[in-house]
Amino acid sequence: MSHHEQYILKVTAGATYDTSKHEDVQVNTEKPVNISSEHLDARIQVRIKDYRGLPEGSPSTSPYFSTPQHPYDRYSISFAFTPKRSISGKDLVFGNDFEHPIRDRLPPLFDKAFGIVKWWIDPGLDGDVYGDNPYLYGALLSSINVLRIGNNPPQAPDAEEKAEGKAVIYEEGGEGDGIEVRAKYSIPATTSQRQKHFLNEAKRTDFTFEEGREYKCDFFNPYVDFNEFALKIGYGLPAISIIGHWDGQPLRTHSLRYVLKDRSTNTELFVVIFQLLPTEDAKKENGIESAEDMVKKVHGGDKVETKAADSDEELD
Repeated sequence: MSHHEQYILKVTAGATYDTSKHEDVQVNTEKPVNISSEHLDARIQVRIKDYRGLPEGSPSTSPYFSTPQHPYDRYSISFAFTPKRSISGKDLVFGNDFEHPIRDRLPPLFDKAFGIVKWWIDPGLDGDVYGDNPYLYGALLSSINVLRIGNNPPQAPDAEEKAEGKAVIYEEGGEGDGIEVRAKYSIPATTSQRQKHFLNEAKRTDFTFEEGREYKCDFFNPYVDFNEFALKIGYGLPAISIIGHWDGQPLRTHSLRYVLKDRSTNTELFVVIFQLLPTEDAKKENGIESAEDMVKKVHGGDKVETKAADSDEELD
């Protein structure tokens, strides 16, 4: 049985790392996860191309991927947030972190792949994947693909953003008095120039994410394929499988976690988790009688193997 038949993807989001308080993300729909905490209010949406995962019956794709801006992207985490206290631009980061060391499970060529990502894709990326508390963070100002500065106070989502079946696409720029904010900080109009502008630490330090102002962001790329659970960097490098380097550890403990974080206080502001579940676990969580039924429902297959992949040999 292929990897994508043995495992099911589940995406959750919440205000903290505590997954017991997370909400399931309705992937590829325009229904956001709404978060309200002492730190911020946020709306989060996730799109994944060729999605095969939970909840059962989720759309396999989104109109998002048919737009001129995103024909080659494989996934998107888009979010709008309004801080409840001001945060320095040098302290607000977005990226991945992990609860446990991962150095023994990193695949071959990871160093080379990371070097290419840092050189070509995100020069502002900072990380330590070999430490006891591994992380890969980028300053939101220089790393995020789209930064749209909104009003203070925020305006209610407009009719277009609420339209049923229409993908909400955030674009670089500003709206309302957010246009004045971009002018005040001399923020370039295009994504690439804005990212380059904020690689300068002094400019990040000078910028403030204001209490009560809304910011709209989109993070996307063509490199992480959640359908195959692999990193596809290109540049002549082979795809790097995630599953094959988990060494038979219980799969439910392995997930890819994205976090918006205030590093000045080491506080997570929201968390999105992409979690792989063996089909047996997915079956138990959803009250489906057999793993075969789960695979049929998610993958549309007629007949598949039902042997659970629990041992080291089966995961290798």
